[in-house]
Amino acid sequence: MPEEPHVESLLAQGYHFVDPDTGAIVPPIHLSATFHHSVDEFGYRRESSPTTATAEKMLAQLNGGPTLAFASGISAAAAILETVRSGERIVAHHTVYQGIKRWMLRQADRRGVAVSFVDVRDAEAVRASVRPGETVLVWTEVVVNPTCEVVDVRALAEVTHAAGARLAVDATFTPPLTIRPLEFGADLVMQSATKYLNGHSDVVAGVVTARAGDPVFEDLRTVRKLTGSILHPLDAWLLMRGMRTLGLRFERASANALLVARHFENHPALERVSYPGLPSHPDHAVAAGELTGGFGGMMALYVRGGREQAIRVAEAVQLIVRATSLGGVESLIEHRAAFEADVNPVPENLLRLSVGIENPQDLIADLEQALSEA
Repeated sequence: MPEEPHVESLLAQGYHFVDPDTGAIVPPIHLSATFHHSVDEFGYRRESSPTTATAEKMLAQLNGGPTLAFASGISAAAAILETVRSGERIVAHHTVYQGIKRWMLRQADRRGVAVSFVDVRDAEAVRASVRPGETVLVWTEVVVNPTCEVVDVRALAEVTHAAGARLAVDATFTPPLTIRPLEFGADLVMQSATKYLNGHSDVVAGVVTARAGDPVFEDLRTVRKLTGSILHPLDAWLLMRGMRTLGLRFERASANALLVARHFENHPALERVSYPGLPSHPDHAVAAGELTGGFGGMMALYVRGGREQAIRVAEAVQLIVRATSLGGVESLIEHRAAFEADVNPVPENLLRLSVGIENPQDLIADLEQALSEA
């Protein structure tokens, strides 16, 4: 073959997996909790297992660096935060996934880790917040949950590294088909694999990928071993199965979301639509330069009439499911302030919409009726 196949082709074939013992093209599920001492690679499932290791190899190829699979996205994030010592400092975007932000605040309260929340899209604000020799970690998302702001990862990496810190990027909204943050200067990439990577709402999993050679990777492995937060083999197998269709699912979700966003961009019942693929989005130029494989399926709808009207709209949908989570084949909608207004500055009229792979005209019709009925 004259050129390296596209990543979608490699994913569809499970990176050309062939079982060396049986010739099977689907990895087996090894549920054993313990392994014979003559096998060096595996000892006890809390540390590693053949099925989880196979998933990690696929994820490493996809993300571009050594990878560990965790039992959930929050356990993956917690492992990164656990590498920060008492007295050291973290700088994070003012809005990040609420579970991670709550963990950061717990670190500050229980372990004396200083945490500053700023707008990391403002380079000067970041420079003013990082303290060389004290700040060891800067945390951001590529597309911010749930407001759908977009962060210039390369610019943030430059400021972070100038202060001698590591940049950790949560890429849950933006799977590696559209951006590989390590190539933009990130040192650590965390993903909730529950979302786009699996894509079928039947797995809870987390992933951390590190820059090759970074000693923090072995520290993360130690944290996972001591906390017992490794991904279960069955979930690892389901994750691999879901990843085979990531290319198709993400392409369709991105195309659907762009159609939905364009339709509702100037809708009289909405103040605005925040979707990175719209030229009207304040960060569209950054998004167009970073998200080269599609803008994804996530958007924020700002409903006219405030909190109660937004909740009524969410309750009025008939096809779209009112539920937590995102990145699955089904479209989901949720009033996020109800869950995180105590820790994040989320507007009360914001509805987070995760666009799936349904017929886009059906999604548009459902939202139209919900906006008119509410």
